[in-house]
Amino acid sequence: MNPSTANSLWIGLALLLVMGSAFSIIGSTHVSRSFYAQLQDLEARRWYLEEEYSRLLLEQSTLASHFRIESEAGDSLGLAAPGHDQTRLVAK
Repeated sequence: MNPSTANSLWIGLALLLVMGSAFSIIGSTHVSRSFYAQLQDLEARRWYLEEEYSRLLLEQSTLASHFRIESEAGDSLGLAAPGHDQTRLVAK
């Protein structure tokens, strides 16, 4: 084999390896950026869900307050707390 042919083969192989390395870097950069974009979307969704959960907790505490339950029972159902004349003490 001619020395210039051997050098050409080594140069061609090195060029092929460099090009392959460059394309794999481009591919991994693309994948990394797409994963980062997906991470940003998931973090935005998590923040939205945390805000929604906080709103729901506030709404639950508002709906479950004793004052609201008592007023709803009186307004909607016509219920009222019994007076002293309507209560009895039961002793054993």
